[in-house]
Amino acid sequence: MPRRFKLLHPVQPMEVRLENRVSDLLREMGQTAFQGKNLSLAVQVWVEMLKDEVTILLGLAGALVPAGMRKLLVYLIENRLIDCLVSTGANLFHDIHETLGNQHWQGTCQVDDLALRKEGIDRIYDVFAWEKEFNEVDYYILNFARSLKPRRPLTTREFFILLGEKLLRDGKQDGIIPSAVRAGVPIYCPALGDSSIGIALAQATKGPSFLFDIVGDVRETAYIVAQSKVTGVIFLGGGTPKNFIQQTEVTANMMGLKVPGHRYAIQVTTDAPHWGGLSGCTFEEGQSWGKISERAKKVTLYCDCTIALPLLVTAVAQESRAFLSRRVRPEMKKLYSLDTKKEFLRKSKISNNR
Repeated sequence: MPRRFKLLHPVQPMEVRLENRVSDLLREMGQTAFQGKNLSLAVQVWVEMLKDEVTILLGLAGALVPAGMRKLLVYLIENRLIDCLVSTGANLFHDIHETLGNQHWQGTCQVDDLALRKEGIDRIYDVFAWEKEFNEVDYYILNFARSLKPRRPLTTREFFILLGEKLLRDGKQDGIIPSAVRAGVPIYCPALGDSSIGIALAQATKGPSFLFDIVGDVRETAYIVAQSKVTGVIFLGGGTPKNFIQQTEVTANMMGLKVPGHRYAIQVTTDAPHWGGLSGCTFEEGQSWGKISERAKKVTLYCDCTIALPLLVTAVAQESRAFLSRRVRPEMKKLYSLDTKKEFLRKSKISNNR
């Protein structure tokens, strides 16, 4: 009777190799098990994406910028290891904070928070920050918004291009937003009001409120995936950025722009699927919605992003060094031209009159 399962790859015990690069270490971890193996698989999937003609969308959630991940994200943008960023407003606010020369500080979670409040210190687990500096950043954003005279609501992409151009002039450190402007990487923030950026804009008590075209964000990201030959997704945490990126496939299909689902998929999460929340949902669940391709190369890594991201970015950079300059990169400017939008609308089931 033939065996149903073939045992082909034995688990290889790890050894200490003093000469190993990070990419070498993670390649060897691919012969082990559990999350160590998944970390290695995540590197493999990301490198395969870079070799293919793929538009890579990255979802950024959690307090990763305050935790010291900003320069890693800048590296991803400047070297086009990603092509589109969807972020929480909080990470973008903290990026502005650091770009302007401010810092987050190592602290402790074992502390009297009421005493911190009296000292004007805000806490993010074991990270401290001066509330006075946060308030100054709020006013920086508010004054910037007041300087704009938009004739129509702006998409969040348009808003962050304008803000990034200002930060290129005012900034004292490399930041995610100004780097994205230089590299032509669009930034979307679907829950902008749920952040200190929203708090800053809410302080405008005179004149009309600053308006955003959030539905425009939804359409634009649908255009991105529809025009792309292949798409891949990377989720750092879950939340709104994860769902916003996943729904691009559903949106495009409902607009009559046939797309097959994201072909590559990586997620780093600490959330479990059995609570029913989107942050922990599996890519297999996403396939039931048509969000993830039936043929997708996918991996879920259950790990704290502050552990996984430095290892992932370093290993991917090392593995892709030889061919990255030859990577076929999507021309994002074409995605936002008026003629391109009209062409998509002509092909889709919707029109400007609906």
